[in-house]
Amino acid sequence: MLVHRLQAGGTPARLHEARQEPVRLFLCGDVMLGRGIDQILAHPSDPALYEQAVRDAREYVALAERASGPIPRHVDADYVWGEALAQWRAHRPALRIANLETSITRYDRPWPKGINYRMHPANVDVLTAAHIDGCALANNHVLDWGREGLAQTLAVLRAAHVALAGAGERLAAAQAPAAWPLPGGRRLLLFAAATADAGVLADWAADVTRAGVWRLPDLSAGTVARIADEVARHRRAGDLVVFSLHWGGNWGYEIAPAQRAFAHALVGDAGVDLLYGHSSHHPKAIEVYHGHLVLYGCGDFLNDYEGIGGHQAYRGELGLMYFPQLETSRGRLRELALVPTRIRRFRIQRAPPQDGQWLLGVMRRECARMGCDVREKPDGSWALAW
Repeated sequence: MLVHRLQAGGTPARLHEARQEPVRLFLCGDVMLGRGIDQILAHPSDPALYEQAVRDAREYVALAERASGPIPRHVDADYVWGEALAQWRAHRPALRIANLETSITRYDRPWPKGINYRMHPANVDVLTAAHIDGCALANNHVLDWGREGLAQTLAVLRAAHVALAGAGERLAAAQAPAAWPLPGGRRLLLFAAATADAGVLADWAADVTRAGVWRLPDLSAGTVARIADEVARHRRAGDLVVFSLHWGGNWGYEIAPAQRAFAHALVGDAGVDLLYGHSSHHPKAIEVYHGHLVLYGCGDFLNDYEGIGGHQAYRGELGLMYFPQLETSRGRLRELALVPTRIRRFRIQRAPPQDGQWLLGVMRRECARMGCDVREKPDGSWALAW
């Protein structure tokens, strides 16, 4: 899709101008299309679950309906995206990238981990209806249905022409980036990795003999050096590099000193232009380090948690759409637009004013610790100031 968007024009003068134009991306937090959400789609999976308290995925639909009202069944492929569709049209990102926390498979033997997400392969049009260009897969749900489920997930995404990063048939494939062309012969590369503290099991790590995810052993200088080697192996002159990182716990705003040091090292030593962090169920701080965007935790963008109690103080139903604009010459952040959202009836809504103001206060507080601010714009979106 990006090729078609970027090939308009063609005279040498216009091509030179295009090289100087910034690239706008769309990024978001976790997209969890399994379990309850899968049950309202056109082709629901077998609803059987293997959780301690819930044995039928339809119970999550019932919980959401008790909280928010009736939810339609067998919905159109674009139903869950709701307001996001209008925001994509308004902001016109060149690429739409998500962290997909769902296995896409009919395989029916779950990994014995307690909570398992899957979406029926026939529902992959939910991703294509949203024109999702690429998915980061290095997370703690992509192998929920075993390596057989991962194999089908990879096959379904490739058949749908959705690029992927962070998981593969062997370690080399998991470490390899998704790549898209940019004007002037440049490319955007998406790498994806995950850490143990985000719930990624050691047995899920890809190696030279087995499929899995790119699981980082730690946040040490040695790990930074190995990432730098991988980036250098694939990067060509002029390429922009986005590094997706699934790390940290689900709740809490604290950015550990080791995480911040690691983020800075990825930018300063490993050649990463934008660090795209996630795992927390709520948005976390944003930093601009030496001109490069660091998203420590993007929060959840879409899930089936509606009506589930606990952690209400974090307002996990509220999220953000991230629209960074990067200079193509050096990969530095030119601007970051943010759109506040809310999940209702398993669908993305624009956050109501009161909810938006609450989230704005949180983001201003957390970003201030990183030397940034978040300011309102006349159209109701926000902009990062640094």
